[in-house]
Amino acid sequence: MDKALLGELIALLMFVVTIFIVLVGYPVAFTLAGTALLFSVLGHLLGVFDYAFLTSLPARYFGTMINEVLVAVPLFVFMGVMLERSRIAEALLETMGQLFGTMRGGLGISVVLVGTLLAASTGIVGATVVTMGLLSLPAMMRAGYDPKLSSGIICASGTLGQIIPPSTVLIFIGDMLQGANQAAQLAKGNLAPTPVSVGDLFVGALLPGLMLVGLYITWILIRSVVSPQSCPAIEMSADQRRGLPLRIIKVMVPPLLLIFAVLGSILAGFATPTESASVGAVGATILAAMNRQLNLDILKQVSRSTMTITSMVFILLLGASVFSVVFRGLGGEKVVEDVLSSLPGGQFTAVLAVMALMFLLGFFLDTFEIIFIVVPITAPVLLMMGVDPVWLGVMIGVNLQTSFLTPPFGFALFYLRGVAARLVSTGAIYRGAVPFVAIQVFAIAILWQFPSLATWLPEVVFGSGAPSASTLDGAPQQTLDDMLRGTQDTLTPGGQDSFSDPTSQFK
Repeated sequence: MDKALLGELIALLMFVVTIFIVLVGYPVAFTLAGTALLFSVLGHLLGVFDYAFLTSLPARYFGTMINEVLVAVPLFVFMGVMLERSRIAEALLETMGQLFGTMRGGLGISVVLVGTLLAASTGIVGATVVTMGLLSLPAMMRAGYDPKLSSGIICASGTLGQIIPPSTVLIFIGDMLQGANQAAQLAKGNLAPTPVSVGDLFVGALLPGLMLVGLYITWILIRSVVSPQSCPAIEMSADQRRGLPLRIIKVMVPPLLLIFAVLGSILAGFATPTESASVGAVGATILAAMNRQLNLDILKQVSRSTMTITSMVFILLLGASVFSVVFRGLGGEKVVEDVLSSLPGGQFTAVLAVMALMFLLGFFLDTFEIIFIVVPITAPVLLMMGVDPVWLGVMIGVNLQTSFLTPPFGFALFYLRGVAARLVSTGAIYRGAVPFVAIQVFAIAILWQFPSLATWLPEVVFGSGAPSASTLDGAPQQTLDDMLRGTQDTLTPGGQDSFSDPTSQFK
């Protein structure tokens, strides 16, 4: 058998085996690295893989440590965990529930709005779902809300942190697309490509994120008309109405100021996402102190949680880099390029195939697991076909949001089940999520039909391109895609610089 064909078959087998082992329950990071190393040995024994490919791994790991864009990840995680401790969500839910609760579906609308504010303040899905599950689900059940509708609203609102900035998922997607877009444009002969940054994706995701909020509220209003008993109005006492406007201002101003500081600094061009993340971390700490929720013990807990979450994400990244090296060394990228390029319908079908794959993987895998496996492999090919990188990044973000909602393994469903087992059944949680998964698919269709929803605002705000934290101080830093692909100093087994020919990686 031809060695190139044999290597490609082994690469596909490695992908299938990796997915199977993950579904069995082994840790994803170690599965990615371990399976890749085993298949590298198999490929070497069969003469289709050269161990020299693995020599680039130390440089890639070092690139992880010096990449300024990725510094935003622990900072945003710290901000989210600190805000969770500051009890802002509790005050928001109580006050917004009093504001909208007197109308049918009003309590559900207040949960969506609070979820939006928390998403724009924290960007952490798990913390938002757990917090709203603990605080709002008992109130909705006491008000007579349908358990299925209540569960769906809470889970869907909690996942808004996946797409509404600041989102750690968008940081990784944006950094991947930055390197992939540069390589794709060079391969097409464009020696001065327009840069794509995390800031572009943050701004591009704003309108689609707000569109999702509008669709969620629309569904609640429809239910209030079609099935008013599923979301009844609540009665307020005179004491609750007294001073409500002042309480609204008091609870709304702090998170809005933080959102303005974080996102406003990016929109105004004053700061990169990394710099705005530091502003958010400091701002969240100040808010916790103002709410008298800051002491040495809480600071230790927040720091420990930040370290745990960040370590989990970056261990996944390192495992994915090993997988990517071996996959490309076996010729797997050539298979992906050939398959996507040969699909009937061209660009449309290629994007549809990738989106369908991510949607299906969302039934079983976490968001970070999907982007670390799929995006580095497929994004360069799609960008070579002329797909807009900002639109593609936002599409991926909205699509992957369904991974938190889709039964049977949606993580948001698990989070709510963990804190609400005595109030709602697992079946009710699953059935409640189904309409919101359909809303997600509908939102993807709208974004597909009207790509300007993702591309218009970045063009207005940044013009030719957003400032990137990876190019500060005049020294370009290694992007995440560079880490997965290799640095310019990494030599191929044949002794040639793999980046000497800008089209070499697509041949």
